Amino acid sequence: MQTRRTQYQALSLFSGGLDSILATKVIQSQNIPVLGIHFVSPFFGDPDAVKRWEKLYGVPIAIHDVGEDFVRMLLAGPTQGFGKVLNPCIDCKILMFTKARELLAHYGASFIISGTVVGQRPMSQRRDAINIVDRDAGVRDLVLSPLSALRLKPTPMEEQGLVDRSKLLGLWGRGRKAQLRMAREMGITEIPTPAGGCRLTDAEAAVRYVPVFRNHPSPAAADFHLANVGRQYWKQGLWLTIGRDQRDNKRLEGLHQDSDYHFRLADFPGPIGIGRPLPKVSWDEDRLREAAALVASFSPKAKQSLRRVDVVIGHGANKQIVSVMPDRGDKQGWAPPQWTEAQEWKQSWIRK
Repeated sequence: MQTRRTQYQALSLFSGGLDSILATKVIQSQNIPVLGIHFVSPFFGDPDAVKRWEKLYGVPIAIHDVGEDFVRMLLAGPTQGFGKVLNPCIDCKILMFTKARELLAHYGASFIISGTVVGQRPMSQRRDAINIVDRDAGVRDLVLSPLSALRLKPTPMEEQGLVDRSKLLGLWGRGRKAQLRMAREMGITEIPTPAGGCRLTDAEAAVRYVPVFRNHPSPAAADFHLANVGRQYWKQGLWLTIGRDQRDNKRLEGLHQDSDYHFRLADFPGPIGIGRPLPKVSWDEDRLREAAALVASFSPKAKQSLRRVDVVIGHGANKQIVSVMPDRGDKQGWAPPQWTEAQEWKQSWIRK
């Protein structure tokens, strides 16, 4: 999303969560022009919601994709470790603040707004974690946290009179009563539910990513976008994604790459399947037939036919049709990602 080069004084890290909304509005109330920066990646962000947020909260917002940088950070191993699942919260904040600092000159801004509330999140909003982020992102004198400012040292923005410190707050801890009261007073009628918004904090979502890391030496953000969709199946480094419904099928069509194997039923309604080739793993004819049978097994009408069905397999400009019996693939070894595998991968990074 392109944003006009309007002169802004502050860039706000705008996740769409209540704290980021309130922090932005507190600074806007001092007649300071603020631009929200909404970072997106395969693991977080909601670019489709931005236009609605702009109208709802009265905040101009620019979308910036940090997916490739985030993947590289995960591949290198988070320097500050993981949270309870696969969430590298401190390293994530370091990345976001670094990117925001680099964007200041582009938008003519002089400081960054954060929705941080001291003590709210056990990993990334402790005082020591805040100091690590400020140091490693190079933003020690550039970040203002309006919701907890009175519990922190005055920033240069306050000392120089750009921001009136007396109009900032001193919130602390995990409660939300004060934020909900502020929202009512500001006339904010649509209040986001409290959630991290990051798929890496959710074991059910995060488990999808581990086989990609384990089987691909240099994955791209596009690979993790694919891992977010539909049903995920793996077998000895072979990766197959199968749509659950029409919405998934549409997303898979958009994520399909020329090098992928594309599976669809010839004569029955059913899911789309995407087989993504990874380095050093070969999709031979037997594996293609197994994958085709697995895709067909999720078509109720194909299964009810009690006969072999045709599946069209596209690969670049080439197409072939295979006739298979719908089969869930259990005996062939196709299986969804397991949390035990994710835990092993996490421990391997911790030991680095």
